Amino acid sequence: MGVDEVTAPATAARVFGDRLPLAERFADMLAEHGIERGLIGPRELDRLWDRHLLNSAVIGEHIPDGVGVVDVGSGAGLPGVPLAIARPDLDIVLLEPMARRVDWLNEVVAELGLSATVIRGRAEDGVVRTEVGQHEVVTARAVAPLARLATWCLPLVRTGGSLLALKGSSAAEEIERDKLAVSRAGGGEPVLVRCGEAVLETPTVVVRIPRVAPKPSRRRGRKQ
Repeated sequence: MGVDEVTAPATAARVFGDRLPLAERFADMLAEHGIERGLIGPRELDRLWDRHLLNSAVIGEHIPDGVGVVDVGSGAGLPGVPLAIARPDLDIVLLEPMARRVDWLNEVVAELGLSATVIRGRAEDGVVRTEVGQHEVVTARAVAPLARLATWCLPLVRTGGSLLALKGSSAAEEIERDKLAVSRAGGGEPVLVRCGEAVLETPTVVVRIPRVAPKPSRRRGRKQ
């Protein structure tokens, strides 16, 4: 498939509204440079919209208005860039450790005029956690198994906020396998949700993990 064949499906307008031209420009950038820069695989061109752009943007269904969002391991800008396009009300941080991908993200943000901030670093790094701070929502797509993801990402989530982990068909098994590790990392009960059922042939599978308040210490002072 050539670059000129990567056209938006009719449903894209329902997701991006009057900002569809920005999404189309992002799709063009990925089609033009994504393979050579190691951002997407060579077989991804024919599914840029359904598998990547729309798949990412629809998670906005589970994000409140006007909150801060950190996209951990943003890579090619997924899901952070489509989310920033579809939801300009959000304050989005694109967190990525690899320099060449940080360069790409800065180019995308500048080209599309997005109000997103690009930070180089890893979520598990204490210095990065201090710089990024805590936000209402943290997103991650194809970054790590749920146990590790919770350990890395939940410290960036405010109490009462959520980690939204985009997952595949094994999401239910991951929840069962890793729920104890999630609890130890400060997460509440993981919930499997499907996003974009009205616009996607295959809805986006997301594991939503609430950030709960730390449990009070059970240690008691010695009686006098």
